[in-house]
Amino acid sequence: MGKTIMTVDDSASVRQMVSFTLKGAGYEVVEAVDGKDALSKLGGSPVQMIITDLNMPNLDGIGLIKEVRTNASYKFVPIIMLTTESQDSKKQEGKSAGATGWIVKPFKPDQLLAVVKKVLG
Repeated sequence: MGKTIMTVDDSASVRQMVSFTLKGAGYEVVEAVDGKDALSKLGGSPVQMIITDLNMPNLDGIGLIKEVRTNASYKFVPIIMLTTESQDSKKQEGKSAGATGWIVKPFKPDQLLAVVKKVLG
């Protein structure tokens, strides 16, 4: 079985594109519509990576990362921010919360897969 990656984004089209790209490369994908949804779906499911948007309703990407990092099971799971935000201050905030990397939208599927492969090995 392939490695499982969770994609968290309030945009259905972005989730579909990320999911399609990852599945095409042999990964299992769990989709969540926002940080709250992601946390409920993480409950016990082993994921090897999380790719999350920054700006979402209910619980944003930074809040999600902070929550995930408090859970011992997910403390070292790589988390990539996939967002339209490219300011250094936002990147720093993401890094401080525990983000592993940052991809700015719009993204190219090859770029996403290159980051995933680099991080997951």
